[in-house]
Amino acid sequence: MEYTLADLKRGEKGIISDVSSELIPLKLLEMGCLPGNNVELVQVAPFADPMYLNINGSHLAIRKETAIHILIDKIDE
Repeated sequence: MEYTLADLKRGEKGIISDVSSELIPLKLLEMGCLPGNNVELVQVAPFADPMYLNINGSHLAIRKETAIHILIDKIDE
């Protein structure tokens, strides 16, 4: 099954598999949101937007409307 960053629940981890959408800002790519990088959902703001993520040790917040375009493979622990 294919998952996106928006499907993660607090504490869940994954590996980014694809960010080829034209809707993803270049700034996110520059901040490490690239295929092969580990991602963990740290916190979700009230009303589920934005999402606070840890991507390879960097912390960033992204909107859910952007997160749905970033494909991941979930890591089961």
